[in-house]
Parts: sequence; C-alpha cells; structure tokens
Amino acid sequence: MGRLDRLLRPRSILVVGGGTWGRDVLLQCQKIGFAGDLWVVHPTKGKIAGLRPFRSLAELPGVPDAVFVGVNRNATIDVVRDLVGMGAGGAICFASGFREAAGEDAGGAHLQAELLAAAGDMPIIGPNCYGLLNYADGATLWPDQHGGVPVDNGVALITQSSNIAINLTMQTRGLPIAYVVTAGNQAQTGFAEIGMALLDDPRVTALGLHIEGVGDLHAFQKLGALAKQKGKPIVVLKVGTSEQARRATMSHTASLAGSDAGANALFARLGMGQATSLSGFLEALKLLHVVGPLPSAQIASMSCSGGEASLMADAAVGTDVSYPPLTADQQARLRSALGPMVALANPLDYHTYIWGDEDAMTATFGAMMDDRTALGLVVLDFPRPDRCTSEAWDLVINAVARAQKLTGKPVGLLSSLVETMPEDVAQRLVAMGIVPMCGMVEAMEAVSVAAMIVQADTIAASILAPGGDDDGIALSEADAKQALAAHGLQTPRSARAATPEGLADAANKVGFPLVLKGEGLAHKTEAGAVALNLADAEAVVAAAQAMPCQQFLVEQMITDTTAELLIGVVQDPAHGFVLTMGAGGVLTELLEDSVSLLLPVDAAAIDRALASLRIDRLLSGYRGAPVANRTAIIDAVLAIQSYVTQEKPIEVEVNPLLCCPERAVAADALIITRKSQ
Repeated sequence: MGRLDRLLRPRSILVVGGGTWGRDVLLQCQKIGFAGDLWVVHPTKGKIAGLRPFRSLAELPGVPDAVFVGVNRNATIDVVRDLVGMGAGGAICFASGFREAAGEDAGGAHLQAELLAAAGDMPIIGPNCYGLLNYADGATLWPDQHGGVPVDNGVALITQSSNIAINLTMQTRGLPIAYVVTAGNQAQTGFAEIGMALLDDPRVTALGLHIEGVGDLHAFQKLGALAKQKGKPIVVLKVGTSEQARRATMSHTASLAGSDAGANALFARLGMGQATSLSGFLEALKLLHVVGPLPSAQIASMSCSGGEASLMADAAVGTDVSYPPLTADQQARLRSALGPMVALANPLDYHTYIWGDEDAMTATFGAMMDDRTALGLVVLDFPRPDRCTSEAWDLVINAVARAQKLTGKPVGLLSSLVETMPEDVAQRLVAMGIVPMCGMVEAMEAVSVAAMIVQADTIAASILAPGGDDDGIALSEADAKQALAAHGLQTPRSARAATPEGLADAANKVGFPLVLKGEGLAHKTEAGAVALNLADAEAVVAAAQAMPCQQFLVEQMITDTTAELLIGVVQDPAHGFVLTMGAGGVLTELLEDSVSLLLPVDAAAIDRALASLRIDRLLSGYRGAPVANRTAIIDAVLAIQSYVTQEKPIEVEVNPLLCCPERAVAADALIITRKSQ
C-alpha cells in the first residue's frame, strides 16, 4: 500500500471542526453518496449535517483513513499530532497562516515547522488547501460546492489554487474527472508524490497539473518516469514566471532562455505535454482520455461549410498542427461519395449535398483518413436543445462511429463553440469512444499537446542537478576558451599581448588574416573592441590604438564559415542546466531562432534540436552553399556539456560557434563560474 492510499481512497472520513467549512465537508460527502464511515469531532455542538459529533478523538469507534482538519492553525498542529498517535491514514490541513503567509506574519514559517514535526511520517496535504475530490470512490474532503459526479474512470487534476479547482469541476465539456486534489503550500507532500499516487490508480487515464513551480526536481523526474512506464500521459499548465534562469545579464543565452525555458525543457524531457490555457488544458486531457497520445499533429478536417473549413485552416497557424494534402486515392474516393460539385481539399468542405445520407457521410469521413493522419475532426455544432431538434445530427454521429471503426483511426466531433456541444452529447460521445472537442483554437492546442507527448525526448540519463546559487565571476575570453578546449572544443590559434611590440609578435605568431579583440569588456563589438580581417602587423597595432583597452587577444581569422550558432548553458536552480542553441552572431537578436534542452543531452537529441531551427537550412547548404560539418557541431556541444558536467558553472556561452565544412570553431566564449570554484 502506498503512503497516500488511505488518504486518497478512504473507507472512513473524519471531520475535525464543526464550523461552516466542516459542515460543508460532511454535506458534500453525503451528497455524493460516500459509502464508508463518516464521523465528526466537535467538543460542544449538537448535530452537524445530521451527524452527532464525538467530543474527542479518543471517543471515535475506529481509526480514520482520511481527516479534514478544519480548525485554526495552532489547533491544527495539536490535532495532527493526536492523529499520528492513533494511526490515522492522513490529513487535509485546511487552515492558512503557515509558510505561505511568512511575508505578513513572521511566525508562519515557525508554525509550519511545528506542523511538519507533529505530522512525522503521516501524510498531510496542505496547509492552506481545500482538500480532495475522489469521484471514482465517492469520497470528498471538500468544504465547498463542486460540479463533479461519480465516474468509473477519468483524468486526475492537481492544482495549488482551490478556486481554479472548483472552476475545473464545473466544466461541461464531457471530460470525466476521477480526482481533483489541491496541494496548498506543499509543506510535506508535493505535486510529484500526489501525482504518482494518482497514476497508481488503474481508473486514472491521464494526469493534469496546474502548477506555479516544479519544486522537488528529483521527485518530478520520478513522476515522469512512472507516467511513461504506465503509459498515462501528463499535461502541464504552468503559470507565473521566474527570473531564476536570468542569472547573467552580460550574455545572450540568459535572455534567449527566458524565465520559463528550464520548466519548458523539463516538461519536454519528461514527456509531459504543455498547455497554455485552461480551455486547452481541459481539451488536451479529454483527447488523451479518449484517444491517447497522437503519433503526429497531422489531422483531417471535415465540415459542411466553407467558412468552417477556412476557420479550421486559420486555427492551425502558429501551431504544430498540419493538414496533409489529399492523395490521388483519397480524391477518387471522395469524388465517388460527393459528386463533381465539391472542391476536394484538406480541410474539406463537403457541402450539404450528403447531409442526412449516413452512408455517404461515412464514405467521406473514411476517405479523409489515411496512414499519415493522426486524427480526424468533423466540425459539427449542435442546435440548442431547449429550442430546436437535432435528429439529423445523430446521423453524423453514426457516420463518425462507422468511419472510426472502418479505418481504425480516431475521428472526433468538433464544435466551433463550447455552447454548441451539449454536455449530454459530449458524454455520450466519450462513452462511444469518440472524442468531443470544443472550440477550434482549443482543439489545435489539444492536438499539439497530444502529439508533443509522443515526440518527447527519450534520454534516460538523470537531469544534471544544479550547483550552488552563489554569485558568479566572469572569466576572460582567453581563459574561457582554454577551459573549454581542455574538454575538446575547437578554438582558433591565439596569443595575448599588452604592448605594440607584443601585438606585432603575437600577430606574426598567429598568422594572417586575423582578428583583434580588446579584453575586459562584456560586449566587445558594441564597444568597438573587435577588428576583423587584419592583414599585417601595422593594421593590428593601428586597430589596437583605437580600442578602449590595454590588453588584447589576437586570433586566427576563420574564413570558411557556413553559418554561425549560439551555444549556451545557463544554470536554472529550479530545473537544472538549460542548454540553448540558436542562430548566432548578429542573427541572434534578428532571428530569435533558438531551442532549449536540459542537460545531459546526447548526439541524437542535439541533432533533432538543430533540425528544429530555421538556421538549419544554412547548416544544410542553403542554395548550393557548402554544408556545415554536423558531426563537428554536435561534438562542440558535447564538449561544452562535458565542461558543465564537471565544473557546474553559472553560465557558459559560445557565440558564435563558426560552423564550417570541416570543423566547428568557437570564435568567442564566456564562462561565469561560482565564487566557490
């Protein structure tokens, strides 16, 4: 039995405290039909929600599995301590005023420490949370209204926000919800542990997380591994931003990585889909509950309106969703079903010629599905049930069911508005194995999320944990290159000098043409401290005299460059080390073309990431230009990773990495080490 089993799936529920909140917990348990023992403890009150209270825990006829502690924060600590002594299964700590209130009350953190000490090994959820709703067993430790009903199976939801949790239960989209858990300030039990316990329930089909931050990185990795093992997808809706990844202001990497890059890379690494809106979050979970992850984001769209077909095409813009063009075989089959007056395309407007002809609709929907298509969506808005009739719409449902069975491919029904998918219809479709989607934009997000889960990174190695969070010291460019070269990164021939005579000697040693750089400046180009393509010693000395520097770096000029990349790593204390790859040099700001991964990475992951960049066209020999040596680029990234793995710096940036037909050379490098190194 898992640590949280008794709390999440109780056979007996105890409410401590008989105020409004405690009474409402009892009423919700009775309303949903909880079949186990239901007890309440209050020292003075008469009946509460029809139940006679016990005056103390000692009077209880048994040991409770799950306890809703609805008393003030000081009393909560005493109650939790007593529950541990009697062997209770776990508690929901409803009271606030603990660590989450430390900014307003200096004693909050101290009280939380007392609460944790009192709880010991007994699981507690919260404090400052509403509790949990278990619709699979009819067990609710919840002090307010909710919109759920008992289900045989469904998705599980975890959130820190009690109000968001209530709102999610009020959805009318046909999404079956098995659990809702509010985590509060996660004093003892975090998202990952709750999520793993929910995934262990065979009735849970998918998990949705509405989170502000990851928390325990190691536990989150375990959650991702368990989800993959059980084949149960996870969808994340992350809210809030953090400056944790913006540790250094002197580089492009921190700016490109952005505040959420570490979290986004973590979710991708662990095979979790990421939604951007509550509606998309719910639609993605519904799609995953009914259909499961999609092998791709290629879909077929079918509607009896040209306007709807155009809206579907537009809704996919800016997403991963695409519409494969029709094959000759598909066109022949569609022409046979639709006649000569219909323009054949994907998205398809099949007009109203076949409306009411179930066989023709079945043939049309089936013809649109081929091996390239991950999902078919038939756009269908239902009339208002209170004012209209919808018998003819049932024929479309029948045709979709037949087409799905005929092709073995999932086909869903999509309403352009949430209001035009009645809840009873949506529930009927789910029971038939047909996914009901609500809203075109939300559907595109859901498809993208469902495809994202399948395309997740498959690297098995544990995420490289972050180092310390002390302040950093920037190495000189020469020292940074030397440190990276020791791990295999190629750098240009170079020499340093501080006098005109030394410059001339260094230039002759390096060879011409060459590059002169002034040292000691964060942004050398903007400061006028970089001179390129110098052909003789006199030009080198003259260029140095125009620079605001006293120390100089003379380097070999690389002349066979195909493209320039930025390769950088930023330590994100919450998520690990974020590797960012993108267009480098002067194109960094212009193109905003980058991708982020978490270390460690392997050669295959680097190659996939490079292929996702727009600048990959240059690397691949754009318009007959030379092809960059991809193996050398990958080796350069792995060399930087090797340094980061060993030293765990705050930041490393190579910009640009000059990508050539035979090699990849670091033209500039920045390292910010921790003071403790």
